[in-house]
Amino acid sequence: MAIAKAERLMNLALCLMNTRRPLSKKELRESIEAYREAWQSSSEDAFNRMFERDKDDLRELGLVIDVDESALDGELGYLARPDRNRLPEIALDAEEAAALTLAARVWQQAKMSGAASGALQKLRAAGVPFGEAEGRTALEPRIPAREAAFEPLLTAARDRRPVTFEYRKAGAAAVEQRSVEPWALECWRGHWYLAGYDRDRGDARVFRLSRITGKVKAKGGAFVGTVPEHVDVRATVAKFAGEGATATATVRVRRGAGFPLRTKALNSTRVDEVWDELEIPYGNGLGADLAEFGPDVVVLGPEELRADVVDRLRAVAGLDSEDVRA
Repeated sequence: MAIAKAERLMNLALCLMNTRRPLSKKELRESIEAYREAWQSSSEDAFNRMFERDKDDLRELGLVIDVDESALDGELGYLARPDRNRLPEIALDAEEAAALTLAARVWQQAKMSGAASGALQKLRAAGVPFGEAEGRTALEPRIPAREAAFEPLLTAARDRRPVTFEYRKAGAAAVEQRSVEPWALECWRGHWYLAGYDRDRGDARVFRLSRITGKVKAKGGAFVGTVPEHVDVRATVAKFAGEGATATATVRVRRGAGFPLRTKALNSTRVDEVWDELEIPYGNGLGADLAEFGPDVVVLGPEELRADVVDRLRAVAGLDSEDVRA
């Protein structure tokens, strides 16, 4: 959310919550500078549209705004009654408090650790029963977020703002410009992934943050794709990584290499002193993973997977197809 809009919403909420009688739109316009400027520089219609959007946004955030049709001689009046906007008392038992403490300790980055620490202090002041030994648990969770793209993508996903960034696919020699509507971020197996709508491809995509190069740039405008109610990032990543696939691929892996592939293997056979032959699950994106192993992996089948790996290696090496062997 832009700072100007956030300040305008806060001012409107304060006006509505700190009045003893309903306020008309004219009174709100005179009380809030942004409304007064919109009215003076544009028109009455511009102010009305801004006010209606802000009112809807506050209601979406949970503020109960009453409309009184009789208090101002037929003109609509607005107010947010304190008794209808009071949060219920926070009541957490010891186990729930311990879970919150553990969750707060996950974030170790400076910007997030401060917010988590502040939240715990507010809960403690409200009487939440945090134990004396909360800092001496045997569990020390960590979710690192070292990628520079993490914070701008997190902000863009929260504010529903499209972004652009340069992305290097696994095994690709050159980066590609991507225009994405970010939905959600999730950490899985030590890597952060972004799920969103790829505008250029017109479909949902998952991006690994460590493969984003350069700066993430926020764009104006609204989302054009439909945001799903639930974004299962892990399931999407697993699908593109070949997890749970019904088909299988046969690959030869150099002895002492390819340990991630060996953990997925359905069958493993020793060929000679140099190679082992593995049968592994085959799904979308497996070619990109295999290309990362370079000369330590030889694809035996299926043919389309072999061709995919050849194309990726050719792109990296800058060679013609006949010069590359997979």
